[in-house]
Amino acid sequence: MKILLNGRELELRAIWIEENYKVKMIDQRLIPWKFQIYESRNYRETAYAIREMVIRGAPSIGVAGAFGVVQAANESVNEKDFLKSLNEKAKEIERTRPTAVNLKNVISHLLETANKSILEDGYNPRETVEILFEEANKIADREVEANKRIGEIGKKLIKDGYRILTHCNTGALAAVDIGTALAPIRFAHKEGKNIFVFVDETRPRLQGAYLTAWELKNEGIPHTIIVDNAAGFFMWKGEIDMVIVGADRIALNGDVANKIGTYKLALAAHDNGIPFYVAAPLTTFDNHLKTGKEIPIEERSEEEVLYVKGLNEEGEVVKVKISPEGSRARNPAFDVTPSKYITGIITEVGLLTNSSDILNALKNFKIGNI
Repeated sequence: MKILLNGRELELRAIWIEENYKVKMIDQRLIPWKFQIYESRNYRETAYAIREMVIRGAPSIGVAGAFGVVQAANESVNEKDFLKSLNEKAKEIERTRPTAVNLKNVISHLLETANKSILEDGYNPRETVEILFEEANKIADREVEANKRIGEIGKKLIKDGYRILTHCNTGALAAVDIGTALAPIRFAHKEGKNIFVFVDETRPRLQGAYLTAWELKNEGIPHTIIVDNAAGFFMWKGEIDMVIVGADRIALNGDVANKIGTYKLALAAHDNGIPFYVAAPLTTFDNHLKTGKEIPIEERSEEEVLYVKGLNEEGEVVKVKISPEGSRARNPAFDVTPSKYITGIITEVGLLTNSSDILNALKNFKIGNI
């Protein structure tokens, strides 16, 4: 992604792993006020980064999990039972975020790779760590390549002059590089199309106002931030031509779990005759779930609702309480949008518009291959 920092232009991924098994990631808790790289030295620090949203977004979470498994394997090489130790550590990473299925899918794939390496191919634990390191990097590269294809396919749906609504952050920060729902927007902008983006602030963590706006600003894409509750109003006024959102888990019937508030957007778009698209790689599909009713929904700390973080007049990042003392809050992080309200799902293999499309797309899909 393009990052403007102190007059310089940088190109960085949201997360990467180094030869010494240190995992580095852009600390998303500090954006847009401060740019800082978080360094994870072991699998527990990577698990912490996922749980505390140093890194977030389904594809980025999946890659973080992959890199965490590599660290876990490296920390298990001297254990009496390497595979048992690795499995226990990997499950610890997997438990950090329950809704985004990329994490589960990727970790399961790497554990299968480790089992094959030891039990079938006869490699030792140290050699297996190197195999996992290479496979985890393949997974990261695959996500980026998938995002490029989503961008190429999705940009064809965007007409010159379109005004597009997004929700949460679905850019490079959330998807290793380029983005999911932001990929078609990026590609359409680079193609010279005159587009404008309405950015939902996305309470309670404000990923739209903090992160999406920051990415669009760095790319020079015209945009404005709106409060979540204004989206329906702008649709009703005829100021929005299409909606593109991301996903954290997609069931086989096309029901989509995404950031809380997505369901309301889909209803408003449906009522106003506005196309509503989801952009997601195949790693976000759960081939074990028939419908969205089976998707586990993460509930996060009530503090995220009762407090808000921002920059004060002295230039300090502060947390401010915005609720009465003693009031409680509920904080579901995601909701489920039924497939009947979704115009199509933009994936790396094309636009999927029904359950048959989904089953065909997943038939020969394997994590790590593109």
